[in-house]
Amino acid sequence: MFGDISGMMGKLKEAQQKVEETKKRLDTVLIDEAIAEGNVKVTVTANREVKAITVDESLLDDKEELEDYLILALNKALKRAGEINEQELAVAAKSGMPNIPGMDMFK
Repeated sequence: MFGDISGMMGKLKEAQQKVEETKKRLDTVLIDEAIAEGNVKVTVTANREVKAITVDESLLDDKEELEDYLILALNKALKRAGEINEQELAVAAKSGMPNIPGMDMFK
């Protein structure tokens, strides 16, 4: 019985390590989003960190329009980043989880 518990604890530690490794790797996964015919571009990591914002000079005269474009581009990029983040972390966590009947948390 204690061997099973020891084995499960080992698998849980392994899963935790895989999740941490995946989080580090997601810092290097870049998501680009462009709107307004490419006049506004944003780049974020899969860990939802903004890395770059590029705005064409033609949009600098209309502050309100620029703000709207920035919000739209950032929201789209962050949504995609969140989806990638959740998928990758779920795979990492599931791969190291022990098989406990009735405890499938990833359905």
